[in-house]
Amino acid sequence: MAPPALLRAAAAELRRRARRSPIPLSALLSQPPPASRCTDPYYSDALRRHLITLRRHPQPTSADDLLRGRHLLPGSFSTSSEPADKAQLTWVHKWLPEAARPYAMLARLDKPIGTWLLAWPCMWSITIAAMPGQLPDLKMLALFGCGAVLLRGAGCTVNDLLDRDIDKKVERTKTRPFASGVLTPSQGVGFLGFQLLLGLGILLQLNNYSRVLGASSLLLVFSYPLMKRFTFWPQAYLGLTFNWGALLGWAAIKGSLDPAIILPLYSAGVCWTLVYDTIYAHQDKEDDLKVGVKSTALRFGDLTKHWISGFGAACIGSLALSGYNAELAWSYYPFLTAAAAQLAWQISTVDLSNRSDCNKKFVSNKWFGALVFGGIILGRLSS
Repeated sequence: MAPPALLRAAAAELRRRARRSPIPLSALLSQPPPASRCTDPYYSDALRRHLITLRRHPQPTSADDLLRGRHLLPGSFSTSSEPADKAQLTWVHKWLPEAARPYAMLARLDKPIGTWLLAWPCMWSITIAAMPGQLPDLKMLALFGCGAVLLRGAGCTVNDLLDRDIDKKVERTKTRPFASGVLTPSQGVGFLGFQLLLGLGILLQLNNYSRVLGASSLLLVFSYPLMKRFTFWPQAYLGLTFNWGALLGWAAIKGSLDPAIILPLYSAGVCWTLVYDTIYAHQDKEDDLKVGVKSTALRFGDLTKHWISGFGAACIGSLALSGYNAELAWSYYPFLTAAAAQLAWQISTVDLSNRSDCNKKFVSNKWFGALVFGGIILGRLSS
């Protein structure tokens, strides 16, 4: 293999040519090196060998793509924390030091949708627990918001540690820090300990009832990644895990649980998770079949829209029951109707064979959570 310096020089030459002319890269690669360089036999031979290697692989569309393509160039040209396309650059790549990027991506800080989905049930519960005519406790909302970031990150760390061998075989996950080899399992365990320590600092600011209830959720967090190996219903188990905040938020305000209000709210969250995570799972169904892991996407198959329509209806019905038992004012229900319409739009329009559309509908659930939250606030202020 040519020395790294020569390979960098070859790639730089390709970039210069791409900027000077709109000639397709495939044609560019077929051209010989510039005459000024041909006087150096070692450079010329190394460049020619490198270009031959590039032609044997699927061609990227630009010289910048060439530089970022890990499947085309040696490891010295790119890092696994860099996305394959400039359009995918996030604040993690723009603002964080290179050494911190793999940890940020392990915690999914570049993909905040998971944090929103974990935080919304907490916010719903805290707001319902507010006194009639008053805003929710802003300090508690902030604490639970920070807790959602930390717990979601810890859950992702556990998931990636346990699934690192599976992630290598799945197209969407093969670039994750453990699967790609950027981080070692021992580094992941150390990072997990740091996340849990920060989470403990937040938990200790709650009442004793909430501390016990919050600590008990760790059993769900640590066991969830194993469920896809044993059952076709890991999405239901994720619902139990991700919506624990519906119990915890009320307990943090009241010091106890009111089953008539909180159990319907918790059930609504579980049904909501079954909708959005089943849509999400359809992105990986072909890879899941090859690897041998299970999901509701595989369980429901062609009947997916029928199943998630039922779960969506159960979600809205449970939210209505919880609001009724909590004596929320009428202003809650127009927002709940809008949330139902948003959920119906997702289910009716999603193309389950299109990965991009599945992801788009999945990400849109932050607006469902926001609509319910807005309705609860108005309902509580007006009650």
